[in-house]
Amino acid sequence: MTVSFNPQYFDVRQISSLEKVFPVNKPLELAEVHELSLLKNESISYQLAYRYTRPYHMSQMEATVQLPKNPLVKVEVLSPISDLVNVRQVKCVPSMYPAYAEADDHYLTTEAGLFPDVLEPFDGMLQFIPYQWRSLWIEVTVPKAAKAGKYPVIIQFTATDGTVVNRQRMTIHIMEGVLPEQQLLHTEWFHGDCLADYYGVEVFGEEHWRILGNFIQTAAKRGINVLLTPLFMPPLDTFIGNERTTIQLVDVSYDVNGYRFGFDKLDKWVQISQAVGITHFEMAHLFSQWGAKYAPKIIVGVGGVPEQRFGWRTPANDPEFRSFLAAFLPALTERLHQLGIAERSLFHISDEPVAGNLYTYLEAKHFVAPYLEGFPIIDAISDVEFYRRGIIDQPVAGSDTIHNFIDEGASNLWVYYCCGQNLHVSNRFLAMPSSRNRILGVQMYKYRIKGFLHWGFNFYNSQYSLKKLNPYVDTAALDTFPSGDSFLVYPSEDGTALESLRLVVLQDALTDLRALQYLESLSNREFVLSLIEEDLQQELTFSCYPRSADYLLHLRNKINEQIEQRLWGK
Repeated sequence: MTVSFNPQYFDVRQISSLEKVFPVNKPLELAEVHELSLLKNESISYQLAYRYTRPYHMSQMEATVQLPKNPLVKVEVLSPISDLVNVRQVKCVPSMYPAYAEADDHYLTTEAGLFPDVLEPFDGMLQFIPYQWRSLWIEVTVPKAAKAGKYPVIIQFTATDGTVVNRQRMTIHIMEGVLPEQQLLHTEWFHGDCLADYYGVEVFGEEHWRILGNFIQTAAKRGINVLLTPLFMPPLDTFIGNERTTIQLVDVSYDVNGYRFGFDKLDKWVQISQAVGITHFEMAHLFSQWGAKYAPKIIVGVGGVPEQRFGWRTPANDPEFRSFLAAFLPALTERLHQLGIAERSLFHISDEPVAGNLYTYLEAKHFVAPYLEGFPIIDAISDVEFYRRGIIDQPVAGSDTIHNFIDEGASNLWVYYCCGQNLHVSNRFLAMPSSRNRILGVQMYKYRIKGFLHWGFNFYNSQYSLKKLNPYVDTAALDTFPSGDSFLVYPSEDGTALESLRLVVLQDALTDLRALQYLESLSNREFVLSLIEEDLQQELTFSCYPRSADYLLHLRNKINEQIEQRLWGK
């Protein structure tokens, strides 16, 4: 039997970016989308789900020239704004651990399997797989200077014999108005040691710097404007007594005259980061995670020989460590002023302290606070008692406990989530619908959130860093974090970061926030809040929110229309 290029066998559906297309042989019961609106200085995405609907048999000629064993088509973008359109393939990754045993009903599945996530570059040639859905990711990025109007974007599928087997038309409505720049501070903790480990390169060697720059650029492109800065090895997710690959920006030496500090690598880190759009710098924690009981790992040169002077064997209140901090912190803050980033630098004491750590956390903070006067000190926290007692002035509250802080009147409030926020609140596990990821932007607008923090931009280790992992093979940190918790990007062969669809959807949440703030500047806050909640049966909170993608798409269209009406009315 020879191949048939009958168009009826090429099934293509145009769907929103908030859907996830699994490689299954089932009816695709997803609403199709034919028009999308956005502002200037913004990007918007949608998907083309595709499959072949009958068995495919290669002809003898095809077999001779070693063509793929599935129908092959050429994909073209036909549009007056084709230069603004980027097409990528959505690839699946395995998840053997998609959810904890306790899960709510707002997961797509809690069964192990293959999940769509990686956005890979697309060369224009596409195989249609019989009876199996796949998808293309279409992203339109509109610059500030674009002309408003409605533009067709046609994606055409042409078989190898020249037959046009499918065409999909999307109308992109570029509206009046330029999306304002991001005000929210956003950090996704950046793990430079994981990049050195994965690529097998020397830490801060020439190749490592190139890779670091690539990954930082991707982070900045997607609205991450605060960068975790490893002055010393960040004391994060490391088993007590265990060590991660050392990444230390500050060179330290010691002799009879005391400690000396070299900041050349820190200077380079700041320069590279600012060049691609990073605006704020988050100094890695000064004390160990979960209670500030120990010093971080710090390498010191003594007589020209590097040695680990501080670490797990160093109590936080050790006199020599305190002597080190008393010398280091004034030198550091002076350097931050010289670099012009002092007003955009943040400090941490210890990550996620709990009630049992209150004394050690407070002792550590009291020691360093005089050296950090004028600098914000922020830490992820779930126990409101730390704020109530004035121990933390600028809390980063867990999204599942944040209303305790809101009820206390906390200002300048940040929010975070991680694996522990797996019930009822927004998150971005592979097994969750994308609407659960994107709703965060609306929530942060309503509650005037200043910053968002997450611990895993590119964490490619197991829990406690006991083992280094391949993120394409293990997406769940050896079955300890639900897949999707520990990283947002994948390492490509050429040392660049491949984005996940979760990262792009998270950026959509940030642009929703910016659009809501823009409309508020043209109207008033009460009006914007009324638009958000006018169709809701209950008040929107961090745990109570619409579960459907339709709510977000409809809300964003309303916001865009209101912005344009007010601009036309001026």
